[in-house]
Amino acid sequence: MGAWMNRIMSDCCAGDRVQQPRPVGPRFRRALWVALAVNAVMFLVEIAGGLKSGSVSLLADAVDFAGDAANYGLSLAVLSLGLAWRARAALIKGLTMGAYGVLVLATTAWAAAAGIPPEPVTMGVIALSALAANVGVAAMLYAWREGDANMRSVWLCSRNDAVGNVAVALAAVGVFGTGTAWPDLLVAGVMATLALSAAASVVRQARGELADVARGVRRAPAS
Repeated sequence: MGAWMNRIMSDCCAGDRVQQPRPVGPRFRRALWVALAVNAVMFLVEIAGGLKSGSVSLLADAVDFAGDAANYGLSLAVLSLGLAWRARAALIKGLTMGAYGVLVLATTAWAAAAGIPPEPVTMGVIALSALAANVGVAAMLYAWREGDANMRSVWLCSRNDAVGNVAVALAAVGVFGTGTAWPDLLVAGVMATLALSAAASVVRQARGELADVARGVRRAPAS
């Protein structure tokens, strides 16, 4: 189960099957603006809910929403630019995800030392709201799930974030059942580890694309 989640989540903002760039139309731009707005709102909701409930995994997911909102904005900024600029944008996304992973690990360690369990009802309700938001965004972006690293990322990130939302909801159930903080801390730690794995994947792919651009190589579509 852990290996499966790691493989799925590591696809976020990356992927081994690099496609040729697709034409970008106004529908895709509008979808990105909607995704940006949804992620920005959910960041505020989860920050408030995480502080109120004391949930580290909610706070970790809130930071992820903030990073996704910034990444959607970055994607909008480079949509009309060449592959090199889109690869640079993907590289920034990877480095951002790595910083997010380190931040969540540090927060998890601090919460483990405190040992205070979060309030599970608030935690669960907000986690389910976040799940609905990510599923809605992923469904909206499904039509653009293929393309270069930058275009694929905007769908993959929302799809994979929904897995994290399910994990946070299950952690809320675990906290309710055990009366301890450990389910919450475990999920936060897993989310941080997956973010670091995904960061390594996207940085590796973006660097490969930049190297191909420097050599004048065009990658062929996957069969």
